[in-house]
Amino acid sequence: MAFLPWCVRRCLNLVMADQPKLIALDLGERRIGLAVNGPGGMVLPAGYITRSKLTQDVQQVIAAAQDRNAQGIVVGIPYTLDGAAGQSAKLARGFIRALKKETTLTIHEMDERFTSVEAEGLLRESGVQPSRERSTVDETAAALILQRYLESHVL
Repeated sequence: MAFLPWCVRRCLNLVMADQPKLIALDLGERRIGLAVNGPGGMVLPAGYITRSKLTQDVQQVIAAAQDRNAQGIVVGIPYTLDGAAGQSAKLARGFIRALKKETTLTIHEMDERFTSVEAEGLLRESGVQPSRERSTVDETAAALILQRYLESHVL
């Protein structure tokens, strides 16, 4: 969005200001990266949850959503390069089913292909070593997932 003319950005920001507050999840094996949206379509990393058992993970996600007054949850689905639902995507959908049993919040799916790689690149550019800051990669990937979701629902 940084390369759009100011008048287009202003119009997008006005539209995005009406969007509900969402929390996004980057589901990993060890951590769940979190991100939230704010006024004017701003997306911010919001920490991470250390994975344990599925039921505890779901409860922690719901608590994080409630703490941030989220009206919905965006879950990144890790499709394969050819767009198929591999094992990781099936696990993510299982997580979504478990979430739906425990909350009435709206749950959205978003293709998360390459978000972790993109997050690592962004962090390197900002002077952070991704190999040492894995949790930062997770929350940055969640922010990218949420940004993609918001952009795909505005245009």
